[in-house]
Amino acid sequence: METMDAPVPEVRSESEPALVEELGQNADEIAVKVDELEKRLNEVEQFYSKTNKKQSNASKGSSAGKDNDKDKQLTSFKRRQLDASRRDAAGAKRMQDLMRQLSAILRQHIMGHKWAGPFMQPVDVVGLGLHDYYEIIEKPMDFSTIKNKMEAKDGSGYKNVREICADVRLIFKNAMKYNDERNDVHVMAKTLLAKFEEKWLLLLPKVDEEEERRKKEEAEAQLDIQLAQEVSHAKMAKELNTELDVIGKRLEKMRETVLRNCRKMSTEEKKALMTVLTQLSPDDLNKALLIVAENNPSFQATGQEVDLDIDAQSESTLWKLKFFVKDLLQSQGKSPTSIGGNTTTTTVNHNNNQNKRKRETNDAPAKPSQKKNKKPS
Repeated sequence: METMDAPVPEVRSESEPALVEELGQNADEIAVKVDELEKRLNEVEQFYSKTNKKQSNASKGSSAGKDNDKDKQLTSFKRRQLDASRRDAAGAKRMQDLMRQLSAILRQHIMGHKWAGPFMQPVDVVGLGLHDYYEIIEKPMDFSTIKNKMEAKDGSGYKNVREICADVRLIFKNAMKYNDERNDVHVMAKTLLAKFEEKWLLLLPKVDEEEERRKKEEAEAQLDIQLAQEVSHAKMAKELNTELDVIGKRLEKMRETVLRNCRKMSTEEKKALMTVLTQLSPDDLNKALLIVAENNPSFQATGQEVDLDIDAQSESTLWKLKFFVKDLLQSQGKSPTSIGGNTTTTTVNHNNNQNKRKRETNDAPAKPSQKKNKKPS
């Protein structure tokens, strides 16, 4: 968001202190507000930039179809928002049920097996003299550790049934990795692992079904977040538009205050201003004449010949013209010092306090490309 550093005319000496102070305070307040709005505007722009990129990568449908889909999504979003806590609680309950079913399988078919003994507690590395155990086994595991983690109430427990399954497999794979395949522990671990995989396959369909359901719910949750962000940023954009309008009106009011209280422009400044006006392009000259017409309803800004009496214009009109030409020169990369006033040496036709600006046109209809020219008389 760019702010224009417009030239400010000097105010009349009798009202200068109070008016300058008031304008300065207003300008400071507006500057702070503009900085705040700029940050919020950048946030909105970045959001919609990312949103547009996502939409461009998505499949394209008809505009009516997209609008209908968005309406359906918003309706569904509101409904899901009301059911969100209940949905999460139901999902957690279903997962807990699957974990209980796996726990029952472990107790009945694995932990209750006659060969489960070596795997019920952590390996006694010191007692058995297994000095290289931790060099070979990166993550020791046993059924007592699994049991404690399943019963944990401090949030450190298992989050889903596949985590339990992975640790059960780790118990037997550790034993098979450390012990030679002819070793009894290796044989027992291999046998129990096969038995566990057999029972796990019976539970797996339910696990897959729950995971698919979770994926769908997570996708809906992401959509909810996206829709919530869109609603939030749309509201922010609307508020920004309103606040920018307020600032625009406030700036215009300040500008009018300055113009009403501006000092009189000197004769040299008027000459310099008129000099610049004579050098404007036809399009820019039209804009300058419209500025004059704004404060002078009787002034005819159109026609083949336009008379502009620079000395007959109000001070506010003169300063508006000066604002205009100075901003114009700055935008063109030219120095605005030529309208500065007392240092100018440019001469213009200023006899009888009246200057004429003429625009000549070629009336031949066969040459439509002929452009209008404006020049002072």
